[in-house]
Amino acid sequence: MAHGRENLPATLGELKASGWKSLPVKEEIRTNAVRKIAAGEPLFDGVLGYENTVMPQLENAILAGHDVIFLGERGQAKTRMIRSLTGLLDEWMPIIAGSEINDDPYHPISRHARDLVSAQGDNTPITWVHRDDRFGEKLATPDTSIADLIGEVDPIKVAEGRYLSDELTLHYGLVPRTNRGIFAINELPDLSERIQVGLLNVLEERDVQIRGYKVRLPIDVMLVASANPDDYTNRGRIITPLKDRFGSQIRTHYPLEVSTEVAIIRQESRSPSVGDITVRVPEYLEDVIAQFSQAARGSTNINQRSGVSVRLSVSNYEVLCANALRRALHSGERDVVPRVCDLEALPASTLGKVEIEALEEGREGAIVEQLLRGAVLTVFKERIPFDQYRDVIAAFEEGVVAHVGEDVSSTDEAALLEQVPALRPAVSTLAGGDESPAGLASAVEFVLEGLHLLKRLNKDSSGARATYRSRS
Repeated sequence: MAHGRENLPATLGELKASGWKSLPVKEEIRTNAVRKIAAGEPLFDGVLGYENTVMPQLENAILAGHDVIFLGERGQAKTRMIRSLTGLLDEWMPIIAGSEINDDPYHPISRHARDLVSAQGDNTPITWVHRDDRFGEKLATPDTSIADLIGEVDPIKVAEGRYLSDELTLHYGLVPRTNRGIFAINELPDLSERIQVGLLNVLEERDVQIRGYKVRLPIDVMLVASANPDDYTNRGRIITPLKDRFGSQIRTHYPLEVSTEVAIIRQESRSPSVGDITVRVPEYLEDVIAQFSQAARGSTNINQRSGVSVRLSVSNYEVLCANALRRALHSGERDVVPRVCDLEALPASTLGKVEIEALEEGREGAIVEQLLRGAVLTVFKERIPFDQYRDVIAAFEEGVVAHVGEDVSSTDEAALLEQVPALRPAVSTLAGGDESPAGLASAVEFVLEGLHLLKRLNKDSSGARATYRSRS
């Protein structure tokens, strides 16, 4: 209606004269979604990889006017999508001034608002609420109470002399305060059954019993919830009538392709460069980070019920960059490109984010190492054809020995190209025109590690240094 509140109607009479129409919240969301979908715009920005899976189902749910539950493991953008739904609300919404539950000026439901309209008629003052303030959220926990969600008798108001049966003694909970908005419950199965019944009463029967007396609250909310699929499908965790309330049940998922995971990493990670020190991550190492997470999601050594969040990929990327930055600070370099040796920092950012099911105590690090080697080998095979490294193996068989690692400068590692010209084709494929010492050093190290993992070169590690030599 307007970008600011300055020119918006200030009284009920002005609101009527403006032609503003009152819509139920789901109808309002549907109207705005229709406009976006028809214009070819995405419902939300920043949610990647769901274009052909989750988004069509969500569009259907919104167009059908459904309450929605998202089922998925952690780190699948459920909360981001839920919070982004506010973008489908009108920018500003009028309420009766002083209303705690966003009373519709045309259909007031609280005693305060009804009394005000009755006393002042068209002069009733109106205030406007921004769409960002029409969202309520609660993380369900076993100790969540009716007072949290629905409301409680306010002892101060009783002490002021109001009767207990007077609706004005109520302190409203989160759901009524989100009237004419979107209410989200995260981890719905953790809500106790007694509270689920109270929530269902206010949503379906439009009444609530607090401390023995009934209050009718015709609340208008879109209910959105999230749950882990294992919890949700476990019979008895959610009362059937509440489960039945959700018109649409949408299954989320992790990125299906490495390229999608890489796009999310680029979008979500913090910039690794600091001051005049530039950190650049080559595409093949981005792929390794993404491939590592994808492999973890298929590993029998990782507990899949708790999931492998995309946050793991983002954290690993940031730690890879941080290790490269630290290495460069010690060597005085200003142009930084991560290398294979920097991947050794990843267990610290991985072990806290996945549940490893190791048969023996202390094997967690070995399992992470194994997954990491597999990711490097997969990316190497995808990017480097055999004819680009055949001559490298021959050169090492003639006695070449290569030293790499944290304490070897980029210039020294890049100089291996002069020592072993056969490295050039594979390095050029990886570096993609980056002829800086840091870029060349990273590519050289990746080729050598790939050949080691292919069992074509031997690798001896000692502290921060590694030596590659012929297997013969």
